[in-house]
Amino acid sequence: MNLTRKTLIATAFLAMPAFFATAEVKEDFVPSSKNQHGQEYPMVNSEGYARFKVNAPEANSVTVTLGLGGQGGTKLEKQADGSWTGTTAGPMDEGFHYYHLIIDGAPVNDPGTNNYFGSCRWESGIEIPAHDADFYALKNVPHGNVQQILFHSPSTDSERRAFVYTPPQYGKDGKRYPVLYLQHGWGEDETAWSSQGHANLIMDNLIAEGKIDPFIIVMTYGMTNDVKFGTIGQFTAKEFEQVLVDELVPYIDANFNTIADRDHRAMAGLSMGGIETKLITLRRPEVFGYYGLLSGGTYSPEELKDNGVKKVFVSCGSKENPDRVTSSVDELKKAGFDATSYVSPGTAHEFLTWRRSLHEMAPLLFK
Repeated sequence: MNLTRKTLIATAFLAMPAFFATAEVKEDFVPSSKNQHGQEYPMVNSEGYARFKVNAPEANSVTVTLGLGGQGGTKLEKQADGSWTGTTAGPMDEGFHYYHLIIDGAPVNDPGTNNYFGSCRWESGIEIPAHDADFYALKNVPHGNVQQILFHSPSTDSERRAFVYTPPQYGKDGKRYPVLYLQHGWGEDETAWSSQGHANLIMDNLIAEGKIDPFIIVMTYGMTNDVKFGTIGQFTAKEFEQVLVDELVPYIDANFNTIADRDHRAMAGLSMGGIETKLITLRRPEVFGYYGLLSGGTYSPEELKDNGVKKVFVSCGSKENPDRVTSSVDELKKAGFDATSYVSPGTAHEFLTWRRSLHEMAPLLFK
């Protein structure tokens, strides 16, 4: 989750009350892939509608939000057995969405689905099946490993955590690998890219298809969640820069089989993680040779002058501001930079945009 996404979701996804959903909705509902084991609800259909059922016999009102802190959403109706049910009035965008319940004014998670860290809290999650979900599907291919590491941070006087994806052949072939440092957005943490984003499955599938040369991905908390609304312009990422560049990068190079130079090191991030990426790569060009901004702003030729960047990737959803992304990359190309833009069709500030962006960016790195 991130600052901008709250506004975008409010515009794109707020459903009308459930009783406006008509009988014309296709009745091919199945449990969401994000449900807890054995749980039938929430359900989704082939048209992108979501249906909810919650047992709350003593409640007076139940509303399903879409990560908006109780504003609007789908109002559920009480049934004779004490359960509350309802269907969104319209289809939702394909892909992953955060939400929670408001029961008599209290925000609670849906007991039917798994929880995902977003909006600075553990939220319920639902997956609307995407027509192109195959690229992040769990398949019978060799799988890499996502492991938790703990490292000491002198600058913050704390023990910190990161998750590291290593490709299937890591440790078996004696090779050293490039590294992508991949950042989450506001409200999320180091679990986001491997959980909501399926970064490991995207990599496994690309490697199995022979579309990329394998590399390591490092995902750590970007220290974003203390930033308050209205203060984004004051955000410098300097504290995180010290943790990332001066502490985590040396730890990874010392403990993993990496190629420890800027030409084999990339940084990318979604939304506020993109803002961090831009700030840090411009200040520390000697550390990273490849840059990726996923719904996280743009670079100008003036900013990258004499920077030595090897590749720039900039993306967003088609429901965001795609013209700004594509025009900025056109300007970079005119100035002689190796730059690529990507616009995810039919998506906004959401994880399907960023899953697709990683899928498009990964084959361009470390060439």
